[in-house]
Amino acid sequence: MRAFTLHPSQPGSLCIALALLGSIVACDEQPRTYSTSTNSTRVLFTDDFDRGKLGDDWRTTGVGSDLVQGSLRLEGLHNHPLWLRRELPDDVRIEFDAWAEGEEGDIKVELAGDGESYARSASYTATGYVFVFGGWNNTLNIIARRNEHGEDRVAVSEPKVVPDQRYHIRITRRGAELRWEIDGQTVAEFVDPDPLLGAGQNHFAFNNWEAPTRFDNLVIYALD
Repeated sequence: MRAFTLHPSQPGSLCIALALLGSIVACDEQPRTYSTSTNSTRVLFTDDFDRGKLGDDWRTTGVGSDLVQGSLRLEGLHNHPLWLRRELPDDVRIEFDAWAEGEEGDIKVELAGDGESYARSASYTATGYVFVFGGWNNTLNIIARRNEHGEDRVAVSEPKVVPDQRYHIRITRRGAELRWEIDGQTVAEFVDPDPLLGAGQNHFAFNNWEAPTRFDNLVIYALD
C-alpha cells in the first residue's frame, strides 16, 4: 500500500490524505445484521428498497430513479439527486451496496448537501461532498468538495468498477474528516479545514449522470 499526503499551501486550501490499494475484491450480496445501537453508533435510517414506490422519505429532483427488483435503480438523472429528506448529524456513517449495470461505472452519491439542489444547466456544482466510484467512463474515483471537476478533489485511478458486481460502500464523516471504504478497504480520506457543517449541510443523496447504476441496503448511523 502506498500513502500520499498533500499539505495546504495557503489558508482555506484542502489537506488530503490518500490511501491507495492495489486491488479491491467485490462481494456478492450477503445477509447482514446490525444492532440499533452500540457504544459509539445509533441507527438513524434504513432502506432496503423492497417495495413498489420510493415513498415520502425521498425527494426526487428529476426523472430517472425507480425501484427495480428490490433495489434502487438510477439512469439519466443528469445531476438531479435523489435526496433523503431526513436531516443527518455532522458525525455520521453511511453504508450501502452498489453496482453498475455497464462498463461505464459512475456510481455516485453526495453527503452534507442541502437536500434540495439539482443541476439547472449542464454545469453542476453540488452543495456537499461528492463521491464517484468509476467516474469519467470508469477511469477515476473521486471525493470532491462541491465541485467534482475542481482542482482540490481527490482523484485516484484504482479500483475499477466491474459491471454487475456488487460492492459494499462505507462513508464515515467526523467533523472535518471523511473516509471512503469499499468492501472494507480504504480508498481515500479527505480532511477539509473549512468543513461543511450544520443546517443546510445535513442531507444525503444518491446521484447519477447517465449510466445505469443500482443501490441497496442503505443503513445510516449517527456517531456518538
